[in-house]
Amino acid sequence: MKKKRVLVIEDDAAIREGIVDALKFDGYQTFETGRGDTGLESARSVDCDLIILDLVLPGGDGLDILRDVRATRPTLPIIILTALSKEENRIAGLRLGADDYVVKPFSVDELLARIQAVLRRSPERPSDIREITYPGGRVCLDRCEVRRDDGRRADLSERERELLRYLVQNAGRAISRDEILSRVWLLEPGTVATRTIDVHIAKLREKLGDVSSPPSVILTVHGKGYMFGKEKP
Repeated sequence: MKKKRVLVIEDDAAIREGIVDALKFDGYQTFETGRGDTGLESARSVDCDLIILDLVLPGGDGLDILRDVRATRPTLPIIILTALSKEENRIAGLRLGADDYVVKPFSVDELLARIQAVLRRSPERPSDIREITYPGGRVCLDRCEVRRDDGRRADLSERERELLRYLVQNAGRAISRDEILSRVWLLEPGTVATRTIDVHIAKLREKLGDVSSPPSVILTVHGKGYMFGKEKP
């Protein structure tokens, strides 16, 4: 089986060396750089399956690299590294499309587990979605508008739009409430009650006209969470 290739962009030589050694030991092929300018060049040119990206770099900004990758290689998985005190960087990174984040200091085992999880998800993730067609209508995400086949229309809030986008990007996979809180609300699990997720799901179903019992568009996967059901052929 072909080795997965990981690009590590991290300016701290000791941290970078530790990550690279752990990745090689775990069977990955690695590329590395310690600067923002060379990191940007590598992100554009290196044939890799995932990027591990520090956000504070000499010679460039990690967020600029993230923004550039999302514009040119929208499906390439990215895990950002961030200091515990830099919550604003973590939030900015997630909003720009990072797949996950790891807070420094971190354990190698945690990083490897997150890499495996992101790589498992990434083949299912399409490029950015602007319009969704589902049984019963379609959604224009740019306009936050639902147009149902029965002629009814509904406006989505920004939160509802991003929740729907995330479910569709992961269609066919059950998404836990904790993952939704982390990836859509950008909050640590436990910060707000998971009932908040259920309320937003209920509102989405109502606007989509997904009112059958059980629902057929946004499915409830008992014990796991929610899943966007793919349209039957």
